[in-house]
Amino acid sequence: MSETTPFDLDAYLRRIGWDGPLGADPATLRGLHLAHSLSIPFENLEALHSRAPSLAPGDLMAKLVESRRGGYCYEHNLLFSYALQALGFRVTMLAARVALGADRVESRPRSHMALLVTVDGDPSPYLADVGFGTVGALLEPVPLTAGTEFHGAGRRHRLVPASHGGPLPVWTLEAYDRTGGEWVAQYAFTVEPFEPADYEMFNWFVGTSPRSPFTRRLYIQRTTSDGHLLLEDRLLTETGDDGTVRKRELAGEAEVRRVLDVDFGIAVPEGMSLTP
Repeated sequence: MSETTPFDLDAYLRRIGWDGPLGADPATLRGLHLAHSLSIPFENLEALHSRAPSLAPGDLMAKLVESRRGGYCYEHNLLFSYALQALGFRVTMLAARVALGADRVESRPRSHMALLVTVDGDPSPYLADVGFGTVGALLEPVPLTAGTEFHGAGRRHRLVPASHGGPLPVWTLEAYDRTGGEWVAQYAFTVEPFEPADYEMFNWFVGTSPRSPFTRRLYIQRTTSDGHLLLEDRLLTETGDDGTVRKRELAGEAEVRRVLDVDFGIAVPEGMSLTP
């Protein structure tokens, strides 16, 4: 497939298992967001070999929809944006600084993609993001509203205005960590629009730079109906919806490939190594 290959909404809906309503309304937005999050895993197999994955629409269809593969934030959210726009939603592409694990969010570049979705008749746009991948990721979109706690598919989130010296409001998405019993910042963003060319540049850095975490280790995640799976190198972490955490080291590459196939739903291309 090529860049000129059109997005196929029907194929996408089959991939995420969605057979519900298809109106440009909040219920459809929430349903598609959750279905996508539960169906397509987060993975960095191309970046592990210092290759930036293609963001061409046809290549996204071939990889994430027609194959048993996943991707990282640019791939997921671009694909999701095509589906939303095909259904009549208005979508603004955003760029965020990842706060998770950072001492100061300002020390991080804008390397994460998220979406702002406008629904006709709704007073507030929605933050949507099917590509963050972590256990604190959104499973359903949340209105861009401060001071409200949102519960979506068993996870708790809130949007907090951040103090800063710039002209635009900065929002921080926070997730409630049941294990630690505290709110944890996920990423910070403003709502000015970004263009596909911007993500091509971000994607090249994240997928090829030796400073990128995705070029240094295997990093696979999947949200399931009852929890979350994370594979970092050979360490498999299973987090239940009740906050329980189980970890185990996988024995070797054969077991890693089996776990990717069975538990994550990823068919590793023939001949592709699982080490940098």
